[in-house]
Amino acid sequence: MDNPALVNVTRGNLTESQHRGSVAIVDTKGTLVCGIGDVEARVFPRSAIKALQALPLVESGASEALDLTDAELSLACASHNGEEVHANAARVMLMKAGLSEDDLECGPQWPKRMEDAAKLILADEVPCGLHNNCSGKHAGFLGLAKSMGVETRGYINPDHPVQREIRLVMEQLTGDTLSEDVCGTDGCSIPTYASPLKNFAGAFAAFGTGEGLDPLRADAARQIYDACINEPYMVAGADRFCTQVMDVFRGRVFVKTGAEGVFCAAVPELGFGIALKCDDGATRASEVMIGAILEVMLDLNEDESVLLDSLVNPPVLTRRGIQAGHIKPTDGFLSALKQVLS
Repeated sequence: MDNPALVNVTRGNLTESQHRGSVAIVDTKGTLVCGIGDVEARVFPRSAIKALQALPLVESGASEALDLTDAELSLACASHNGEEVHANAARVMLMKAGLSEDDLECGPQWPKRMEDAAKLILADEVPCGLHNNCSGKHAGFLGLAKSMGVETRGYINPDHPVQREIRLVMEQLTGDTLSEDVCGTDGCSIPTYASPLKNFAGAFAAFGTGEGLDPLRADAARQIYDACINEPYMVAGADRFCTQVMDVFRGRVFVKTGAEGVFCAAVPELGFGIALKCDDGATRASEVMIGAILEVMLDLNEDESVLLDSLVNPPVLTRRGIQAGHIKPTDGFLSALKQVLS
């Protein structure tokens, strides 16, 4: 099936571009509360599920044994900017496990922001694995490997005990069989498994509420949720959607972006999990999509309303900063959401 247009990009009074996509909202009983587009199609969740991939780190007792702070546990769930605070926290996580940046297998990456890249250039340095936006996740994987007493080298491979444990957790949360034929390789070189959007949404409903989880996993989910809420800057960084939303909403929601237009979220007060995919992979559209859902779904205070208005209707600017248009949810998308959620 063709997914509907969910986001319009305007210039002047005309629509210049459209982004199609799909959305699944599921409650704690596994009921599809809202399904827009093809929510049965398998998608790679990419970094949107890092919080779920961090569950074994907490469940195993590794995070406690390593004395990870909230900031460090939040970094284990992050797609960060590669700012100095992020790289330093990843370094400390590795040191606590008796390891170093040389043990990272995520690969180097330039920081996202020009000012952070400039610092490296002015210091006559090049980026390393610590600057990779997934360095916290990888530091967590390595800490888990040390706790399990297994070889750290090759921890990114599908048959490594760390990745097998993560795959098992994901199968249990999604209720899906994650076989080799639905496995790809993520940008940071770990396995990524494609499942239907509705399955990921159900997993985040459970993650946000603890309902349907055994006590150990529910407690681990709560620790991870709280860490990300307490330290939202570590999840992303300056001028980033996930950090801004979790900072202002103060525990009401958990949101996490992934590459290629994926977003996942948990809204504990409603018992909902959300998963969405922008077909063309555009982050500018996936952010508008998740923002529109939250705007329709929740009763907002003034700060929340002001923030979402800016995120749901961002301007299209010229090089001189003059507004030329908007990126905004389509009327059909908003109508579909209001019909189900209002």
